[in-house]
Amino acid sequence: MKAPSSKLQAPSCSSYEGIQKHIRNLRTPKIEVWKNQYPDKSYIICLAIPEFTCICPKTGLPDFASIKIEYSPKKYCIELKSLKMYTIFYRNLGIFHEHVTNKILEDFVKATQPRWAKITAEFNPRGGITTTVVREYKKR
Repeated sequence: MKAPSSKLQAPSCSSYEGIQKHIRNLRTPKIEVWKNQYPDKSYIICLAIPEFTCICPKTGLPDFASIKIEYSPKKYCIELKSLKMYTIFYRNLGIFHEHVTNKILEDFVKATQPRWAKITAEFNPRGGITTTVVREYKKR
């Protein structure tokens, strides 16, 4: 009887490969802002989106998450109704947890131009696994 091989095998390509390759170019609704009257002050705004939904791009099943956005505004603050409409855009969109977190932060930073921003997306369990994705932006 031959002993099992101890060589590591290269991971095979996932059936997910390529299905999100254009996600960075996704056209999302505009996030509106208003002029901060305290741009000289350093303070933090915390936003919670406890009912965020999107779709699993592989199964088509809904994903539910709680998203927390923290930021230190400079010239602009986020207009909350437009943020709400922005998040609703994802409701019927198939997108990976990691991609949606990155896309939201990129769009948020583009709109508000903050000193600092952080997004924490905690997705409800899927297949017994809870996913939390965190990304931070610091103005250079």
